[in-house]
Amino acid sequence: MGYMESYREWLENPYFDEETKAELKAIQNDEKEIRERFYADLEFGTGGLRGIIGAGINRMNKYTVRKATQGLANFILKQGSEAMGVAIAHDSRHMSTEFAEEAACCLCANGIKAYVFDSLRPTPELSFAVRYYGCTAGINVTASHNPPEYNGYKVYWADGAQITPPYDTGILSEVKAVTDYSTVKTMSVEDAKAQGLFITIGAEADDAYMAALKKQIKRQDCIDKYGKELKVVYTPLHGTGNIPARRILKEIGFEHVTVVPEQELPDGNFPTVSYPNPEAAEAFTLALALAKKEDADLVLATDPDADRLGVYVKDTATGEYRVLTGNMSGCLLADYEIGQWKEQKGLPEDGALVTTIVSSNMAQAIGRKYGIDVYETLTGFKYIGEQIKRFEDQGRGTYLFGFEESYGCLIGTHARDKDAIVATMALCEAAAYYKSRNMTLWDAMVALYEELGYFKDGIISFTMKGIDGLEKIQKIMNTLREEAPTEIGTHKVLAVRDYKADTRRVLATGETTPSGLPQSNVLYYELDDEAWCCVRPSGTEPKIKIYFGVKGSSFADADEKSQKIGEALKEMIEQI
Repeated sequence: MGYMESYREWLENPYFDEETKAELKAIQNDEKEIRERFYADLEFGTGGLRGIIGAGINRMNKYTVRKATQGLANFILKQGSEAMGVAIAHDSRHMSTEFAEEAACCLCANGIKAYVFDSLRPTPELSFAVRYYGCTAGINVTASHNPPEYNGYKVYWADGAQITPPYDTGILSEVKAVTDYSTVKTMSVEDAKAQGLFITIGAEADDAYMAALKKQIKRQDCIDKYGKELKVVYTPLHGTGNIPARRILKEIGFEHVTVVPEQELPDGNFPTVSYPNPEAAEAFTLALALAKKEDADLVLATDPDADRLGVYVKDTATGEYRVLTGNMSGCLLADYEIGQWKEQKGLPEDGALVTTIVSSNMAQAIGRKYGIDVYETLTGFKYIGEQIKRFEDQGRGTYLFGFEESYGCLIGTHARDKDAIVATMALCEAAAYYKSRNMTLWDAMVALYEELGYFKDGIISFTMKGIDGLEKIQKIMNTLREEAPTEIGTHKVLAVRDYKADTRRVLATGETTPSGLPQSNVLYYELDDEAWCCVRPSGTEPKIKIYFGVKGSSFADADEKSQKIGEALKEMIEQI
């Protein structure tokens, strides 16, 4: 069926409501817009759905959410695990409450219990709830840090991690098999509750989650001594982090936590930022202004679903606030957490630090420092969660810490997704610990660089929207795969990893070995002078991303090396 036929089907089929039809009638003279909305189904990827809110098969709406949920329900029924139920959470975005309810009603109509949070909750608490309630799966309605016009739908499995093989491909097949929207089952909330299928959850899960976080505290003594002195400015960026982040900090002993008032309350318009992402400097404008007024020691921001944490720390030597990238905060926390583990009870023989292929190589240096194994996964925290399960299933591997470059980490195994609430707690704890040693967090970061080397990592993103953008992204990946560069800037390419082909090829000898990771459309270049770069299409946004890293002898040396390789990579992509 062509896009115009599909468009007319939505206009004429009595299954679709009048509000949806009115929205579609308003674009009847805009063929380009019709094409964008109907040229293909909104892709149910390996993690779920993400797209612009609106009517059409290529948009996030109640019909595409129902269809995805029917596919998930069919998969659960074939697994025979329907009695376990599904946990459902949502964030502060437009339509999140409605989409969560639609998903629950579809599951209930298929005889599957839905454990639905009574209001918005952070992503990590959904991950926690899946295992806490013994569910077979979880659904989180969120588009994370995407712009306001987006929403999404993430699927989790029984281990609390986002779906990985074979569950992702199995669920994807079931979703694709649902071709007639009118066959999707649903029922009213009232009927679902009357039948005991729609179960509202809230305070009990919150309390259990908080208790799980407190178990990860390493130095309560330092918090008790300095928690009353440290000043923290925090912003939830209009999202889900406000209540849980403030609650955990208050309960463990941090008394000077000031929240950015303009960004405190949930708001799907994200009115104070154009892009609610703690990776973006703009997101910290209000928080930094408040920090200077309050003379804060550290400034923290969680993204709308509170799985990512952005950080600025005060440099007392200059009085300025220094940004910590995701790699920096991840490595700083890894060193702190693993160091405390070693000091307090000794490191296990099978201790493990887990990271991703696009994260800082400083992780390898930390692994060498402590004599522990470092495991690399594909991009995406679900693979770190998968690794935790593998440790448990195999009975070998003690998870000590995991992080990825995109501002996400996990301390403990209470959740199986990145957790900005536990990261908020741990960074404040680390600040108290270093204060006991007359150091700031920035002092600790510099000391780590001095000890291990000045690792600097960067990312360049090219946004390519719509059908044309998708074709351009495919062209770039095909060109780089067929015509692999031998040099990038001043760096020689030593080896190329093609994770789609499952190969690692050494350029000097031609020797080829398996990449060692699952198939993925990713290219990785090992460069001389301990540099590297990696190219991959984003799994959640219309972008192609280039990650890169260098190691310098100082801040200035690392900055210069990073700038040069970044310019070379940008030129390489623009020439394709």
